[in-house]
Amino acid sequence: MQYFRIGTRGSPLALAQTDEVIRALKDHHPHLTKRIQVIPLKTTGDTIVDRSLTDVGGKSLFTKEIEEALLKGTIDLAIHSMKDMAAESPDGLIVPSMLEREDPRDALITREGRLFNDLPQGALFGTSSLRRQAFVLQKFPHFQTTSLRGNVQSRLEKVETGVIDATLLAVAGLKRLSLLEKVTAILSLDEFIPAVAQGAIGMQCRESDKDTLEILSPLDHLPTFQAVTAERSFMKTLNGSCRTPLAAYVYKEGETLFLKGMVSDPDGQNMQFVSHNGPASHAEEVGREAAFLIKSLK
Repeated sequence: MQYFRIGTRGSPLALAQTDEVIRALKDHHPHLTKRIQVIPLKTTGDTIVDRSLTDVGGKSLFTKEIEEALLKGTIDLAIHSMKDMAAESPDGLIVPSMLEREDPRDALITREGRLFNDLPQGALFGTSSLRRQAFVLQKFPHFQTTSLRGNVQSRLEKVETGVIDATLLAVAGLKRLSLLEKVTAILSLDEFIPAVAQGAIGMQCRESDKDTLEILSPLDHLPTFQAVTAERSFMKTLNGSCRTPLAAYVYKEGETLFLKGMVSDPDGQNMQFVSHNGPASHAEEVGREAAFLIKSLK
């Protein structure tokens, strides 16, 4: 191959994530150093920022054009936030490797260092996530909520300029953009279970592309891959989408995966939790079993 072509969204966060993958590629494959070509692609999700994801088609809006480029052969590798990916890849595509996961927690962003308990009656909380909305309304039903789209920087600006009073953002993204100083508080994993695969970067390629599969093999962080596989299995079994307030976080101890999951109504009512564990070698089964358990609670 003349160039190793990497497709990614063009946002500052997506490009920062791509840089992480490129560093790993160069570490493991020095011969690629001068042959890597980054191809930023605009997705429908980047173009439509005035409506919620639930109104315009869901998670695949951030991956569709990149996956189409992979299938056409105009790129060799796609870099995704695993959080943005639908439950299944299109036929012919595979995610064989994930980098080691960054901090999966959520960060509270407010003005003047105010915590949730310090915000007034009717405070305006902005988010594009039904999961975050449900968690916040379950604890603070007197808040008002509004849809919040756009990149990390534009969301931070809306808090700073008073358009909204508070939002939640992924710690992982803020770290990758060197914006941790904007954080008011980092929420515990017990308090706010993250989105499925939050903090994980996935590498997607054609299933038939043996050269790229070989290149990606040493980049895979197995504990992350197993944890995210279980979380995504949980989501898939529950038919999770942007229309479903759903959360799952898995961590690995020894050869065991421990999962904590949540499903809820969008207003935070009927919130159900599940805890489950099982062998890391059967990650999909762990997620599937947890989903069946939480279904039985309804």
